[in-house]
Order: sequence, then structure tokens, then C-alpha cells
Amino acid sequence: MEEVKKFFNISDNVIKEALNSEENIKEIFKDIDKKAMYNTAKVMSAFKKYNLSAMHFGKTTGYGYDDPGREVIEKIYAEIFNTEDSLVRVQFVNGTHAIATALKALLMPNDTMLAISGRPYDTLCEVIGIKENPLSLKSYGVKYDEIELLEDGNFDEEKILEYLKHNKVKLIHIQRSKGYALRKSLYIADIEKIITKIRMIDKDVIIMVDNCYGEFVEEKEPTDVGADIVCGSLIKNIGGGLCETGAYIAGKENLIKLCAETLTCPGIGKECGATLDQNRNILQGLFLAPSVVKNALKSAVFAANLLGNLGFEVYPKYDEKRSDIIQAIKLNEKEKLIKFIQGIQSASPVDSHVTPMPWDMPGYEDQVIMAAGTFIDGASIELSADSPIREPYVAYMQGGLTYESAKLAICIAVDKMLEEK
Repeated sequence: MEEVKKFFNISDNVIKEALNSEENIKEIFKDIDKKAMYNTAKVMSAFKKYNLSAMHFGKTTGYGYDDPGREVIEKIYAEIFNTEDSLVRVQFVNGTHAIATALKALLMPNDTMLAISGRPYDTLCEVIGIKENPLSLKSYGVKYDEIELLEDGNFDEEKILEYLKHNKVKLIHIQRSKGYALRKSLYIADIEKIITKIRMIDKDVIIMVDNCYGEFVEEKEPTDVGADIVCGSLIKNIGGGLCETGAYIAGKENLIKLCAETLTCPGIGKECGATLDQNRNILQGLFLAPSVVKNALKSAVFAANLLGNLGFEVYPKYDEKRSDIIQAIKLNEKEKLIKFIQGIQSASPVDSHVTPMPWDMPGYEDQVIMAAGTFIDGASIELSADSPIREPYVAYMQGGLTYESAKLAICIAVDKMLEEK
């Protein structure tokens, strides 16, 4: 760290704290390495099972009929998630689009959707109808209810099971990641436990998990422990930093069929959808993803230890178990929040000269400030940091294609935040 001073004028105090932090987290890094090895083996095994070949990298345009690369990608994704089928498409504009597609496909008028991990991420509020929109699920007659997590961040099992005993629910929504909240992210073991109890009461209810930011953080995925369907973004974990756009849905074959026909139209389903020369990026990104997630996790642990030692509240703490790549840092002051996020941007490989400012971002109720000096626009598996401008002014940092670049950016951001006004 001391050698980087000739490139970036980081204060001696921050360098000293960074060196101390790296010493503290060595053993945690070993556990992260083990999980990355397991998930790499899982990916390589799926590639081998379906005989991935150079021919699968080919480009299709127009209708995209009979795309062998697209077909093998969806088989590989289904294998990795231990599901019957998957839908992996560049036509999804983001993870929210994939989740919204699944909700629209699986919920009909008078059906009830129950969110059991509290209110979903901000961008889904308009989709559901929590925030008014003439095309929301609510406007089509879909009923919605939610059950908050307990204060300790665990599922409120008693309320959930009691609700299911007295109400017919079509779909249960679980958000694995904390989103813009100061709760713990949900571990696979948490999800497995609640699914087992739900199935004792209702074996038919569809259990859907928003898996954004969670892929390859643990050795299992939600569909390994009983979830019917999972959704996520290709410009987050599973895209490995190479996917240029898109998202995925994986799950039971009959549910994926409905999702495909909602994305395209009834009768077309999965048969169309040109891949536009993205197959290689999707496949190579998936190959790299376990290692890239490893770097993102190490970056989050480093940030948690460094900022925790400097007196800030961090969620999770550096030595706590993790189920996603997000590191929340409670800064308490609007100025500190803005300076930290601007510091991350200033140490980005792309657009380091740009100064991010709060703005009215589509899909959010509060203004949002976002640092994303990334090679793929908005890719949050690359180092990024963002936050709604609201108390208690929490920075949500995630990603890091390489641990070294993320560590450097974190040190620069901390230095800028702590410098004298």
C-alpha cells in the first residue's frame, strides 16, 4: 500500500489502517477461496456435461430461431441452479425486468402475492402497485401483502405460517439481498428452513427468490433448497463482469414456459430472441463469475474491517457470514455519504474525472447518488457504490472485478471522506 502513494496521495493514517485490516482478514479470505473453488467446479462441470464448444459462441439476428448457443446457455444455467429449465436473455433490460416478468407470468387477477422478507427493493414498488401505476399488478387485480422480518433480521415464522393458514397465497416473494435496508441478507440456510415450514402448510404455493447479488456467494442457491424459481441480473454476480446486458430466470419447466411467453408472447415463448453476438460474453462471464465474486467478497470484507475500525457502523461486520456481495456503511451525514461515493468514482477505471451527484433516478422515490465508473454501464459486479439520499445516509458498496483495484478505491474514498472540510 505504501508504494501506491506515488500514484495516489493517500494519507499515512489510511494506509496504516488498511495494512492492519489486511492482517486481520487473512483467515476469512481462506474461507472465501474455498467457496470459489467449489463454485468454479460446479460451473466447469456444467460446461463439460453439455459439451460447450466454440460453435456455441455464434451470433444470431432477427428472430433468433434455432440458436444452439442460447439453448446450451439455458441448459447450463438450469444445471447450475439445479432446476428443470431456465430463461437467459439479453432482451431483459435488468434484474427488475426479469422479476417483473416472472410476477406478471405467475400472478392472475385475484391472486395474492405475499412478500415475507419485508418490502421488496425500491424498483419493484411500482411493478407491484405499492406506488401507483396504471400497469402495476395491483391495477390488474393482483392482491399484495407483506410480512416484515424480525428485528434480528430473521423470518417471522409465526406470522408467515399463521397468514398461510388463513389466506390462499399464489406466490411468495423472498428478497435474498438487503437492498437499501440495514438488515442482514438472507442465508441459504434461512431460506431452506422457512421453505420447509411453508411446505408443511401449502405444498403448491410458488416460492420465488430475488437472487440479485447472491449468486456464488454460498455453495448452494435458493433452488437447491426448495425455491421454485429464482431471478437475477447478468450485469451482477453471474455475468462475471463480461455480460453487456440481460438477466435470467431459472426454475420449474412449467413456470419458465409462462415467463418466456410473457417476455415474448403466447405461442412464441423461448423459440425467438436473437443473441446479438453475446453468447461468448455470457459463457465466459459465467466461467469467470465464481472468481470475480470471490474478489467482490474480499473487497467487502476489507471495507467492513477498515471502516469498522474507523468507528463507522457496517452491515455486515467483517467477520460475519455473508449471503450477498453488498457492504452497507452507515455514515450518518449527507456530506460524508456524498464524499465517499464520489471518492469511489474518482478511483474508478472508467470516468474517474466525473463527479456523481444525487439525481431523480427512474424507479426510486428518493434521489439517488451512484458511483459506477464501470466498463459495462451500471454493472454492479464491478466496484460501485450507491445510496438513496435519506437518513441515516448509508452507502451501499458492492463488486470489485479485482481485489487490488477495489482495495485501492476504498482507501481513496475513505481518505476523501475523512479529509478536512
